[in-house]
Amino acid sequence: MTTDLEKLKTRLQALRAKTIANGCTEEEALAAAAKVAELLDRHDLSMTDLEIREEQCEKSTIETNRKQRQPISSCIPAIAEYCDCKVWKEKDDKGIRYVFFGLRPSIEMAHYVYDVIAIAMHTAWVQYAVSRRIIRYGRDEKGSFLFGMAVSIAEKLTVMKAERDEANRASTGRDLVVVRHAIVESEFAKLDLNLRRGRASGKKVAAGAFEAGHAAGQSLALHRAVGEKGE
Repeated sequence: MTTDLEKLKTRLQALRAKTIANGCTEEEALAAAAKVAELLDRHDLSMTDLEIREEQCEKSTIETNRKQRQPISSCIPAIAEYCDCKVWKEKDDKGIRYVFFGLRPSIEMAHYVYDVIAIAMHTAWVQYAVSRRIIRYGRDEKGSFLFGMAVSIAEKLTVMKAERDEANRASTGRDLVVVRHAIVESEFAKLDLNLRRGRASGKKVAAGAFEAGHAAGQSLALHRAVGEKGE
């Protein structure tokens, strides 16, 4: 089982490196997320519930190196849900960090999905700025575009998660979500963390840029991850 986990982790790391090196669009980022979810589900479906329960929960930290929340923060809860993880935010003098907690393959997957979404958002903003011939722009315009795009991606991840779970239940009769969540909730309780619910920033957005960002991926169809062929 340990060997299988290491193989899965190695493959996820290879996919992450390849996708980030090549850059990606939102469509490609979501397709990559679907691909890694398929790999993870295939791995867990090959195991018994008891074997899954014997896996270890771990933490994976993403350092933003920013003192203020960035637009991608709107995707964080959806990424955690998509990957069957817990997530919380920490902040110190170095900036904000997000901590994903869950089974080892799940947190590796969460880190991967975060990375490809970050690349896709950067790519989309550059394309938007070039298409509008924007040479100088205010923080509100860029931030609003990226925030709108982050909201759009979060909505899609939620839909993809529901469809994926239903497909697994229909084809196998097993509910992986129930098994994973039971393990993660039990281990999370042992951490005895005192977490507070975050508050909305209250920051205003530029409506036009937000709508452009939100619309950036609304009509996209999902395909397999870049460089991946059906197996």
